[in-house]
Amino acid sequence: MIRRLLARTFWAFSPWTLAGAGRPERPTVILGAPHTSNWDFVFMLAIAWRHRIPLRWLGKHDLFTGWKGPVMRALGGIPVDRSDPARVVEEVVDQVHAGTVFGLVITPDGTRGGHTHWKSGFYRIARTAQLPVTLGFVDRTTMTTGLGPTLELTGEVAADMDRIRAFYADKAGYTPGKRVEPRLREEDAGPAPEAGPDGEAPTG
Repeated sequence: MIRRLLARTFWAFSPWTLAGAGRPERPTVILGAPHTSNWDFVFMLAIAWRHRIPLRWLGKHDLFTGWKGPVMRALGGIPVDRSDPARVVEEVVDQVHAGTVFGLVITPDGTRGGHTHWKSGFYRIARTAQLPVTLGFVDRTTMTTGLGPTLELTGEVAADMDRIRAFYADKAGYTPGKRVEPRLREEDAGPAPEAGPDGEAPTG
């Protein structure tokens, strides 16, 4: 109740507009893209709390050390041990089998300079856990953010990414100069990426 009230207040006073689709009716991987600013984390929480979406997101394990740990977990964070990525996939699959409706937010492009491709962790997790992918977006050109369509991945990487690229073609992100074109290195290889997370938390 408090979270939804905070979200209503945020959207009432924010110059940004909440747009797009509403709450997914089944567990889904939510793409946070283009991820170009720390503000994306605020938008993510405001979107989820407004739509009452139980939120999960992947974060580097050092985000969960000390006093930050309980806070990050309360906000839906799942610490990722890059030496054991399969454990995260197993946890997601367990929640799906338990019937939990949630959105697992993954930011495939990151905010650091030098990126030319998206990371394929979202694709791996979605295929392994048999989850659809919901296209979350931030677009400064229209000052809108929210959730777009939910897609079922086919395993044909290039074809799936073509659909994702078409949606994000006119989405600029919060900082347009940091936008990365939605493209996976695996598209040239053909087969779908193997299971394992390598997306980043939407915190910068």
